Amino acid sequence: MKAFELKILAADKPFFSGQCESVVVPTPDGEYGILADHRNLIAAVSPGMMMYRPVGDKNRYASVADGLVKVEKGKVLVLVDTAEHPEEIDVMRAQRELDAAKEELLQKQSIAEYQANLARLARAVSRLKAKNYRTGD
Repeated sequence: MKAFELKILAADKPFFSGQCESVVVPTPDGEYGILADHRNLIAAVSPGMMMYRPVGDKNRYASVADGLVKVEKGKVLVLVDTAEHPEEIDVMRAQRELDAAKEELLQKQSIAEYQANLARLARAVSRLKAKNYRTGD
């Protein structure tokens, strides 16, 4: 399979850089797959599971937060607030965050607070799902 350059950058650190065969990112409209020679694109990334396959390797998974993906001249750049491998996720902490976000959603709050809590909830759910993913096929 033809390869392309992929860079995944989290706000606090570089997450991955190398040649890949494919990447699938979560977007507001669902999962979006990218292969070599993809058309130029800029799209929003939603909290969720991202899958990427380095050349000659198995699928790798990551829990990602909000961000964007850009495809330009055959190169793919994923910029996200956070990115974590499943083995880096603390399940107890993620469960506490999920419970807190659910509780906050039940409280009377402004629209901005409600949207922020929805984002916290989505992030917590994403982290818990990521922990249950296999680290490869």
